[in-house]
Order: sequence, then C-alpha cells, then structure tokens
Amino acid sequence: MTGASPLTRRKVLALALPIMAANMATPLVGLVDIAVIGQTGATAEIAAVALGALIFNFVFWAFGFLRMGSTALTAQADGRGDEADVRASLIRAMLTGLGIGAVLIAAQWPLKSLAFAVFSAEADVEMASIAYFDARIWSAPAALAGFALYGWLIGLGRTGLALWLQAILNIINAGLSILFVIGLGWGVAGVGWASTLALWLHLIAGAGLVVIVLKDRPPAALTRALVLAPQAMARLFAVNRDIFLRTLALLAGFAWFNEASLREGTQTMAGNAVLLQFISIIAYFLDAFAHVTETVAGKAAGKGDWKGLKRAFRLTSEQAAAFAVLASLALILFGEAFIHLITADEATRAAARAFLPYCALVPVMGFASWQLDGLMIGTTRGSLMRNAMVAALVIYVALDFALRPMLGGDGLWLAFLGYYIARAGTLAVGWPGLKRDTLAYASTPTASARDA
Repeated sequence: MTGASPLTRRKVLALALPIMAANMATPLVGLVDIAVIGQTGATAEIAAVALGALIFNFVFWAFGFLRMGSTALTAQADGRGDEADVRASLIRAMLTGLGIGAVLIAAQWPLKSLAFAVFSAEADVEMASIAYFDARIWSAPAALAGFALYGWLIGLGRTGLALWLQAILNIINAGLSILFVIGLGWGVAGVGWASTLALWLHLIAGAGLVVIVLKDRPPAALTRALVLAPQAMARLFAVNRDIFLRTLALLAGFAWFNEASLREGTQTMAGNAVLLQFISIIAYFLDAFAHVTETVAGKAAGKGDWKGLKRAFRLTSEQAAAFAVLASLALILFGEAFIHLITADEATRAAARAFLPYCALVPVMGFASWQLDGLMIGTTRGSLMRNAMVAALVIYVALDFALRPMLGGDGLWLAFLGYYIARAGTLAVGWPGLKRDTLAYASTPTASARDA
C-alpha cells in the first residue's frame, strides 16, 4: 500500500522493484522453455514451442482483465476502506478465472482446430505444437485464477508477496522443464506439461499467501450473499468488459506479427521468437511502473484526487523512461550474446541477429504506451482503452501491408515499431477528458463501479 503520505520517487521505486522481479516470471517461463528446447531440438521444435506459447498467450491473456480488473477494483475498495469488498473482490475474480478455465478445457478440441487453422505453420512445426497444446490446456483454470490473485496483491500494494508468488512459479517451471525435456526426453510435450504442473503448484502456494495477507488486515464479515451479490457481479463484469475487448485487440496485433513472421519463413519465425522473449522481459520491467500507476490511480480516482493522478503518472513515467533507455542500451551491447545463450541453432541465431537493432528500439518507442495503459486501467476508462487499441491495431495492419511487401523482414519490424507509437498516440487522445472524469468518478455514490 502506498499509505497516506505523498507519493515520492523513492516510493514508486520501492513498489516497482518487487513487481519487476515478479513480472519476470511470466516471460522467463517462455525463455526457459525455448532455451531448453534450443539446446536439444532443431529449428522446427523451437518454432513449435514459440507457436504453442503464442497460442496460449493469446488465449490466456484474452482474459487478462482478471488481473487488471482485480487490481483496479481492489485498489478502489482499499482506498474506500471497504474491507469486506477487498476480500470479496478476490473471491469473485478467482471464481471467474476458475470457471473460464474449466470452459476452455471443455472446449479444447474446437479451440485447437481453430488455433492451428489461423496460423500457417509448416507440417513438422504444427505437429510438435499440437503436443504442446494438449499438455498446456490443462493449466487454464490455474493460470486464470492466478491472474486474479496476482492483481489482488498488486491492488493492495503487497508487491513483495507478489514477487514471491511469481518466483515460485518460475523456479518450479524451470526445474520441471529441465527434468521433463532433458532428463526424461519428453521433448516439446514435456515443456507443456512442465508449465501446467508449475501453474497448479503456484496457485496452491498463492492460497497460503492470501492467508498471510488477511492476518495483517482488519477482520470483516464475508458471506456468500455478499460475494455473489448481483450488483457486485454486474460491477465486476462492467469493469472487465471493455478491458477484455482491448486485450483481444492487443493480442491480435502480436498474433499478426507472428503470422507475418511465419510467412517470411521458419527461420524468421524462430529468430523473432527469440527476440520476442527479450521484448517480453523488457515489457514486464516497464510494466512494473504501469502497475504502480494502476494502484495509485485507483485509490486517487475514488477520492477525486486529480493532482495525485498527475503526480503518479509523472513520477512513474520518469522512471519508466530511464529504464527504457537502459534496456535499449543493454540489447545493443549484449543482445548478440543473449541470442547465443538461448539457442545453439545457427539459422535461428542468424535471423535473430539480423533484426536485433529493431528489437533494441522497442523499449524507448514503447514505454509511453505501457504508462498510459496503467493510468487508464487504474481509472477504469475501459471504453477509451478499447477504442484506442482497436484504432492502433488498424494502423499497425495498414503499416504492415504497406511495408512488408517492399522490405520483407525489415518492413515487418518497422510496422511493429509503428504499432507501439500508435498505441500511445491513440490513448493520449483521452488525456484532456481525464480530469473531468476523475472528478465525476468521486462525485457519485457508486463511483468505484463506474466504467468510463
């Protein structure tokens, strides 16, 4: 929690650093998976893991509103001092995640057919990816409920515990991947089973952390009627609806990039898969500042604290920009060495090296989009986020159509960089009305339920 004292740069960094470390778990899961396969498999197997991970990133992060909505609603409830709603928010979000995950398992066969119909992978890549899919689909309830739990911890400002939760996931996944792939020789399927088992064990550990958090908070009466109250459930889905559509549009952009990579050939796909792991790691570093903005903005919005919102955005953005510059420099100086650590396949190395300069530009050109996302999520401006992301996606696809036929892989990456600029630009359109909406948010009796 940020407390009642004014937000400072020191406090921003104190909140952000544990989130950075915690967020590293998600891309590191993919990085470890590709690194393990990169040491034992060929280009097709590396591409298969990348494609399988892409499919599940798309499917699971389509429901990323469980994390974002949980953060915003929990922060707002905490800011109002509504302890019962703090607890109920977690239960509602986790039940929603478990339910959606169960539906995904039940629908796995049509989902699999649709997923592999969308991507134009070569036969050997698709066959290996199906083995990954068949194993990974069983992690769906744990993954989605974990989103809700993680968002709840961030909303309360318990970033240290969020760090421990994600560290547990990463350590378990790394150990199981090495055991299943290198030790038992299960190949691509072993990578999928390692991720599935790790996610379930991580959710069990998360339940223990909830007990620790609640011991430090005031007692509150929590009943089934309160948790499942129609008004509360309607509020949950109202906040999450547009975030869901926004997330679909965001994931569609990354899916477009990967499909374009496939069309440029398996080597390009494999090389870009390595570079995307770098981007994922950097994104989660920068996203830490956006998460801090979500938490502080959620509390400030409920109080109508416009100055607090502006200060939070300025302080977090200053530090995000500094980290973006450092990340770009790290890729320029050490990117080639990182590539060689991840894969021993020469064709994949060559493709990744060719596009490394474009990858190095992503942090400095993209940090503003993450910061604006955090601000709009914290103030639950869902419709703005939805419309902005759809517009950015249209701009990106148009750029890809214009540049890739002429420039090939270079055009692919130039369009992708344009996507980050478009995301920030379309979100910035909503800045002039943010002050008015923040004040209106606080002036209504049910301000925390508003979804702008």
